[in-house]
Amino acid sequence: MRAYILLKILGFCLAAFGLISLFGDFAFTGVTIPWKEADEGLLVAEFESVFDNAPYEITVVKVDPQRYSFHLLCATQYGKESLTTKEWALKYQMLAAVNAGMFQQNGLTSVGFMKNFGHVNNPRLSNANTILAFNPVDENFPEIQLVDRECQDFNYFRQKYQSFVQSIRMISCNQQNVWSRQDSKWSTLAVAMDTQGNILFLFNRTPLSVHDFIEILLSLPLSLKSAMYLEGGPQASLYLSTSSMTLERYGVWGGLEKNPLPFPLAVPNVIGISKKPRVKN
Repeated sequence: MRAYILLKILGFCLAAFGLISLFGDFAFTGVTIPWKEADEGLLVAEFESVFDNAPYEITVVKVDPQRYSFHLLCATQYGKESLTTKEWALKYQMLAAVNAGMFQQNGLTSVGFMKNFGHVNNPRLSNANTILAFNPVDENFPEIQLVDRECQDFNYFRQKYQSFVQSIRMISCNQQNVWSRQDSKWSTLAVAMDTQGNILFLFNRTPLSVHDFIEILLSLPLSLKSAMYLEGGPQASLYLSTSSMTLERYGVWGGLEKNPLPFPLAVPNVIGISKKPRVKN
């Protein structure tokens, strides 16, 4: 009994200074995160702790691009029908799907440049400084990249990839928080790349300012190289389902977390993943 009490006290102290995985292990900078394997090369971790005297929860899905293909699905290409991320995933046989970013008032068009092979959802390149580029034209290029326009020439990458999602930069190529401080808070969905080339989908349901969310991400031992904002509020949504686990996350606006929507909202564009066929020797 005493040992149990001591462990509870230790857990409380660690949560005050670091992060505790919901899977029960402790995680700190420089220590391996206790990932849970959803499938080969597909890992999930969930964290809860306190930031600025308020509790928060973060879901992280890490994807190995060597084992998974990335897909961009747009309602403008598929019958102009918006679906929830779960519906997109199930209908098009994907293991996971996330909202592919903010969209305009017509409910279909991305606010930034969005193109999928020959289909163009939005041809206009906005002022946003990050672009997720995937589906390379040949094997000489990585499967997927987060292009930082402040550090890289997007015109070069534009010729090398066939799928693009443009949105707001969160973490620069120098691993700096580039989001201004703000009072507004909401749930946030983001996509990031780590130093090993893995893609991470990051979801925070507890309303936080984006600046503070980024500060938390940088404090995690995720080895983030860059990150891009996808969506906030109720439209921030993530779905994953494998033989070993299923999870569905969708967000709220600040102040409404005690009365969230009882269901996820439909979105017009998603980024999804499917497992690559195993190569036979």
